[in-house]
Amino acid sequence: MKRILITGAAGFLGSHLCDRFIKEGYFVIGMDNLITGDLKNIEHLFKLEHFEFYHHDITKFVHVPGNLDYILHFASPASPIDYLKIPIQTLKVGSLGTHNLLGLARVKKARILIASTSEVYGDPLVHPQTEEYYGNVNTIGPRGVYDEAKRFQESITMAYHTFHGVETRIVRIFNTYGPRMRLNDGRVIPAFIGQAIRGEDLTIFGDGMQTRSFCYVDDQVEGIFRLLHSDYVFPVNIGNPDEITIKDFADEIIKLTGTNQKVVYHPLPINDPLQRQPDITKAKKLLGWEAKVGRAEGMKITYDYFKSLSKEELSKEEHKDFSKYIF
Repeated sequence: MKRILITGAAGFLGSHLCDRFIKEGYFVIGMDNLITGDLKNIEHLFKLEHFEFYHHDITKFVHVPGNLDYILHFASPASPIDYLKIPIQTLKVGSLGTHNLLGLARVKKARILIASTSEVYGDPLVHPQTEEYYGNVNTIGPRGVYDEAKRFQESITMAYHTFHGVETRIVRIFNTYGPRMRLNDGRVIPAFIGQAIRGEDLTIFGDGMQTRSFCYVDDQVEGIFRLLHSDYVFPVNIGNPDEITIKDFADEIIKLTGTNQKVVYHPLPINDPLQRQPDITKAKKLLGWEAKVGRAEGMKITYDYFKSLSKEELSKEEHKDFSKYIF
């Protein structure tokens, strides 16, 4: 039985990856420090004999007993609210954490796939974004802690591949959504749905003409699964190129939820990207992958998930008290 370590296992995307690799017959070792993750995302796996969980911070030395075939590095704050509140931890998990896991991959002779992001492109001057585009990132801006952590992560991963011969893969993830997203994490889909369910106005930052391209989580997981098992070592975009303006998306949410909220506008945050659309030519050619789930179908599933949450969860404004993690 193949053994795989998944960091960030209690997070949104990490938990879905745990499910997929369990389903594929792997022995899954989940690891998470639970700063932003939640055990309820993986509690259904604890009864399985082919799943283990380690409560551990990967910025510290990482030890996993026994053989290891694969590592998926998905540990990181992933929402603007989180990485603006815990900027040092965001930088450390992308740098020290990645270094520790690459060292583990080297010792175990495991293949490692790291989760990069479309944020490496910054506020892009090229549209749609291809893997060859170097990006337009403000290194010292408020979002730089996330963008540069991911860019460094890619660099050290390629260095371990070229210098040490470690088998590495790099996925650049574009906006992904689905069940288990945190309702209050600051990203547009849970923000809009939460506001609609609570009867609040929908908040748009900027004029609403900025664009995003939303990929349903099952499609994202399939792309990651295929990339891990490919022989391609350079970054690959995985995302849904179906682009929409935030203003039009707000209208879709109002229609989906059957609510009648107003849309209110606030200033655009610094360095917030105005365009986001993946060029998935490489994914199609190398992996035979493209998104299958349309936004209407995926959003209905996601809305049903959020509707199932308790009133307490729906009204919770702050995810966690990060004060003990500020160091």
